Amino acid sequence: MGHATRCVPIIELLRKHNHLILGVTALNVDYFNYHFPQLEKVDMPSYGIKYTRRIPIVLKVLLQLPRIFYVIKKEKRILDSIISLNRINLVISDNRYGCYSKQIESIFITHQLNLQLPFFSAWVNKLHHKFIRRFHEIWVPDFKNVEDRLSGKLSEDFPEIKNRVTYIEPLSALQNLDLPEQPNKIPLLILLSGPEPQRSILESNLLLNKSLQHKQVVLVRGCSKTNKNLKEGFIVFDFVFGKKLAELIAQADRVVCRSGYSTLMDLHLLRKKNLVLIPTPGQTEQEYLANFWQKKFQANLCLQSQAKNFEF
Repeated sequence: MGHATRCVPIIELLRKHNHLILGVTALNVDYFNYHFPQLEKVDMPSYGIKYTRRIPIVLKVLLQLPRIFYVIKKEKRILDSIISLNRINLVISDNRYGCYSKQIESIFITHQLNLQLPFFSAWVNKLHHKFIRRFHEIWVPDFKNVEDRLSGKLSEDFPEIKNRVTYIEPLSALQNLDLPEQPNKIPLLILLSGPEPQRSILESNLLLNKSLQHKQVVLVRGCSKTNKNLKEGFIVFDFVFGKKLAELIAQADRVVCRSGYSTLMDLHLLRKKNLVLIPTPGQTEQEYLANFWQKKFQANLCLQSQAKNFEF
């Protein structure tokens, strides 16, 4: 979903003078239908990466590489057909490795040029660069100035891709919204997101936290599945998008959330500094970003295993 939300400002800009077709999956089609009901959409295959409680995410992804390569080839065939039928002259791909064409300008969006992994880092980055060198341009949603960057080492470029990289500054679906000055009416805002089962594990841990029992808490669950253990004192939303989400964040004194990069860009845009970041266990990108933001922006870091007893 983070990849979907950060594409919103690009879509908003381009649709003013272009005919756009959005490639969607079952996971993000409702989001795009909500924001862009009038735009044409085509179904694209999902990479279908699955997560478990026990196997580290990096290892789990490596084990699923054969399927991922299959989907990359499949999405390439679908894109070639779309280009042929619709006379497309530009493709913008957010982390879809197969959505490129040698015949027309192809752009790849990523904030991860330098993947931070506990093992196989050199090999994985070499493979990563092999795929993204197929694109004519690489857009990085971060600041060009190293001192200003939100993603730290993740967006460091390499000699073999340097001439294709452009830093386009942070992207957020919450930018360009007309928000009035908001007082901090919400003592604590919890934003849950990310893959299952880790989202549900974190939700359960937070609901057991005694320090939350006597606080005014707004919880955005990121899930429509019923949870019978939700506390009566919480104000609960399953999903919140757009201006409503921006208003909740703007009114929050403290925000508790995952350290996904799209969420961090939203928080930076809205100038939120009182943060508690809880990285998804085993997701090395989020673990790196949580530590980086703790050092650079004084964010509070809480491990998921500590969420039951953390003093919020």
